[in-house]
Amino acid sequence: MPNKASLPNGPGRPKDLAKRQAILDAAKILFMRHGYDGSSMDAIATEAGVSKLTVYNHFTDKETLFAAAVKAKCEEQLPGLFFELAEGAPIELVLSNIARGFQALINSRESVELHRVMVSAGDPKLSQGFYEAGPQRVLTEMERLLQRADQAGKLRIDNPESAADQFFCLVKGGCNFRLLIGCPEPQSSEEAEQHVQDVVAMFIRAYAPGPEPASRG
Repeated sequence: MPNKASLPNGPGRPKDLAKRQAILDAAKILFMRHGYDGSSMDAIATEAGVSKLTVYNHFTDKETLFAAAVKAKCEEQLPGLFFELAEGAPIELVLSNIARGFQALINSRESVELHRVMVSAGDPKLSQGFYEAGPQRVLTEMERLLQRADQAGKLRIDNPESAADQFFCLVKGGCNFRLLIGCPEPQSSEEAEQHVQDVVAMFIRAYAPGPEPASRG
């Protein structure tokens, strides 16, 4: 007979994780369908097949739930593994994987719609939560990666924070802007891959390690 005292009974067991995921999935569906103001916690609970109390137990309020949905989408497309710099890994490969993941993230229907929801809500607090859960997390991870690349001699970067921002702005390009304003023509897979290769090549040319500057006597 199993020892019940040894079974996990706190948050984080599989049942809780499944419910949390169901709530996040339901939140993304309803936020995209009805907007932020048009999506109540009651409706999200119904869509997820859980009680309203369960929703509040996992997420204290709707703002927290919205930010969590944004974070989950980012982690789905850009897991922390992408920002690791394994010994001997070509920097071109690491940057290309990040660029592809970021491109797929920002150009996905979910991300575009969640961005529009945030903008249409016109709530600075909601916008700040969106930024911290999504763009800020990605920028911070990239900054740390570029610091490690500089220390390893793979790149020479004096300001990793600025370089991280430049990298993602290059990846976004004009395609993402067109999607955000409703132009319906996405890039083909071939065009998207060529864009990634061009961005990575440009970035590496800009930050390629060169000879150490001569010391002044």
